[in-house]
Amino acid sequence: MDGQQSGSSFTDAVIVGNGPSALILSYILHGNIPYYNLDSPHPDPILHAKLRDATELLRLDVARLTNHFEASRFSYSTQSLPINSLVDSLVRPFGETDDRESASCVSWHHDPQRAVPHLCLGDALQPGGQWTECPPGTTWDIQSLSYAGMLSLPGYSFYDHYYDTHGVHMPSYTRPSRQAIAEYLAAYPAAVGIGNSIQNGQLVSGVARTDDGFYIASHRIHCKHLVLASGIFTEVKPARPLLQPLLSLPAPPDVSTTEKAPLLVIGSGFSAADIIISAPRDQKIIHIFKWEPETNPSPLRSCHQQAYPEYAGIYKLMKRSTLAKFTTSKPNKRNKSSLSPFLTLVTRDWDHIYEALPNTLVVDVEIDGTEGIVTFRCSDGSTITRRVSGLSYAVGRKGSLAYLDHMLQREILGAGFDQSQDASIAKDTLKSAAMNDLEVANGVFIIGSLTSDSLIRYAYGGCIYAAGKLMERYAQRQVHPTPCDGPVDHTVPGQPQPDLPTTPSPNTPMNILNHTKFNNNKSSNTVPSELRMHRVSSDLKLGSKSDRFGSRRQRPWWAFIFSS
Repeated sequence: MDGQQSGSSFTDAVIVGNGPSALILSYILHGNIPYYNLDSPHPDPILHAKLRDATELLRLDVARLTNHFEASRFSYSTQSLPINSLVDSLVRPFGETDDRESASCVSWHHDPQRAVPHLCLGDALQPGGQWTECPPGTTWDIQSLSYAGMLSLPGYSFYDHYYDTHGVHMPSYTRPSRQAIAEYLAAYPAAVGIGNSIQNGQLVSGVARTDDGFYIASHRIHCKHLVLASGIFTEVKPARPLLQPLLSLPAPPDVSTTEKAPLLVIGSGFSAADIIISAPRDQKIIHIFKWEPETNPSPLRSCHQQAYPEYAGIYKLMKRSTLAKFTTSKPNKRNKSSLSPFLTLVTRDWDHIYEALPNTLVVDVEIDGTEGIVTFRCSDGSTITRRVSGLSYAVGRKGSLAYLDHMLQREILGAGFDQSQDASIAKDTLKSAAMNDLEVANGVFIIGSLTSDSLIRYAYGGCIYAAGKLMERYAQRQVHPTPCDGPVDHTVPGQPQPDLPTTPSPNTPMNILNHTKFNNNKSSNTVPSELRMHRVSSDLKLGSKSDRFGSRRQRPWWAFIFSS
């Protein structure tokens, strides 16, 4: 696709998504620059010494700054990308023990002359991405796994928002509800002054490369750079066809939960646990889940009983069902005194309402009015039949790059990607690509969970990296403008025209960053992680790795960042 199309607008960067990572990047691109705060030095003297003479964090030499991490007496995450681990350790040098970031080594300075024109286009109806949804079968009261401080974005913390809303300080180490998180993220853009670049409820499609950048056909926007912040949790993995009729069973009229047939829950992770926790106290539940503790353990296993009592309790129910003396075709009976403290406090008769069927397969489904008659094949080969009142299918979510055209999908996913495939993004699809470079194709960056790190606290690093590149290139073009740099216009059809962030004039002196030229011969890659705590994230293996489309990455990208 060549040239500017009639009636189209232009901006420097388009960020696809309006979740936490998109909001962090937008905050930086509005001219908010992170610096290492020499007045609040990092407790690691080696890291402090390395940062002392290069305090601007947009120009991180990640390889040099992290090469001592493995031998350090300080605890650094080994389960996240090096740049994400590095920046997180600067924002929160004492990790979860300093929930309020009172000892943060990062200070933010507003420099409007370095702002980059950009636009965030997200399909969520308000800022926050997936956090704006309440998954079916759960409630808004479900607590997050992370403390409030771990969910805070720069410039306006969760604690700031709580005080503004309630007039009192939030207690430290609070696990806020999903509702509270959604409200915080919705308020964030206005609080930090970035609302002019955030467009919500936008379905992006038809994104293609042009001779001088990219064109977003759905919005008739041209841009120089594309940042993918759409995540890996946008779509629920569908149930197989045999199970589909159970998803649409009509509710029985005037029947109490004690008289209803059991709810069938399928899944072994947090979403399944949330559904069980959210169910009415008298609702009977049949729970099917994979049990492979040695090769594929449930993420609930890492939940400590004191920090996450509800998830530890559900995990204990699951584990007990696999013990030989409890393996039976009838609901498990157990001594209440042996249950998790959480389970004994929530006033449910778990022995009566909960039936666990580990490693069990649904082999037949019949519909009988408002109920389904389900035949199960158990792990020992026997079959049993149960009536159910509905199905909650919670085996995970996935992302998608379907909004990109096929050629751009192949650039990102690899030459082995076939047009017949659905461009879905799973947990590890772009992991090796992220290890090599967050610029996964020329001018295309990935941030957030697409990088394999799904926690909000780890989004800072990728956003700082992408912002540094975008600011550097934008500054260079202000000094040496090219013919394709058209007028900047943030107008989206059908949306009110926002104010533009302040940008430097071509005559303003700029601090040009040293930039390692993008290697156009980079092979393609693989994708991300999960919206959960790093304790339950899988270990990242450093080094070359083949992805599902057959490409192979050789050298980790963080070894080259601003190394010239």
